[in-house]
Amino acid sequence: MKSSSKVVAAVFLPLMISGTVLAESARDYITIVGSSTVYPFSTVVAEQFGKTTRFKAPKVESTGTGGGFKLFCGGVGVQHPDISNASRRIKASEFEMCQNNGVKDIVEVKIGYDGIAIAHSAEAKPMALSLREIFLALAKEIPDPKGSENLIPNPYSTWNEINPSFPDTKIEVLGPPPTSGTRDAFVELAMEGGCKTFSWIKDLKSKDKHAYKAICHSIREDGAYVEAGENDNLIVQKLEANPDALGIFGFSFLDQNTDKVTGLKVEGVAPEFEAIASGQYPISRPLFIYVKKAHVGVIPGIAEFLQEFTSEKAWGEEGYLADKGLIPMPDAERKKYAEDVKNLKPLAL
Repeated sequence: MKSSSKVVAAVFLPLMISGTVLAESARDYITIVGSSTVYPFSTVVAEQFGKTTRFKAPKVESTGTGGGFKLFCGGVGVQHPDISNASRRIKASEFEMCQNNGVKDIVEVKIGYDGIAIAHSAEAKPMALSLREIFLALAKEIPDPKGSENLIPNPYSTWNEINPSFPDTKIEVLGPPPTSGTRDAFVELAMEGGCKTFSWIKDLKSKDKHAYKAICHSIREDGAYVEAGENDNLIVQKLEANPDALGIFGFSFLDQNTDKVTGLKVEGVAPEFEAIASGQYPISRPLFIYVKKAHVGVIPGIAEFLQEFTSEKAWGEEGYLADKGLIPMPDAERKKYAEDVKNLKPLAL
């Protein structure tokens, strides 16, 4: 009798769980969380989707990439988001968190590219930076200027201490917090890019990757770098109020505020659409959305929303997302991801 009960439980328990998820599908709209950089792109697709289909417009929240993954990976069911926006690829630790919480099949969709802009007020005197100068301005510790292979706490308080041609103004850079994918990408592309211009640090990468990362990825905490949250509008307002300050945010946001802020050249290249698309601009990165496959067919409209997002009228070279500042992927890459979406191909790390 006990054995028979176990068989019944083994057969019907999964069905009961599935039925619970289905029963809970009273939510009749898609929920999206994650990156503040991807937020405007998802929002415009959501608005278009709500206007042109029988489905409700998805609810999109800007929580930051890291915060989005915490919510997304929390589990399966209507109390958890369906899609997470990300301004970097999902980390192995985040993927593992998803797996541990029952979020087994995740569809990864690269949607295009973005450049990370360093900007100042449109009223400020034009300024250009190298990757090394960015690192020297913002690193927690820097190589001893005397030439020894030692690190010292960052001594620079004004820009002209780094480069005599720079203004004698306080180093103040407003940027995203650690939960932001923009912060992750900035640290990896700009900070590390400048850090490894020091040959002895570059050599350290093959000898002690942990020490190398600690040097290159640690941002100073003495007030020169100011965490401004996930609200890029706040950064723009502060740049307008203080022409001496710099701010860090995605190209799309710079593109929408050219009357208020100006992007600095990095390594002689301005953060412009063509330069990012060609790979010339050194601080550029891919953007993603991640989809919970278990919710497709349960929450109404997910498959159709993905079709809209990956349509040529949306993410194509002449699509409405390009008008918002998204840098489209090459034709072959768009075709590849559109096929993955069509087949709901699960990500494997």
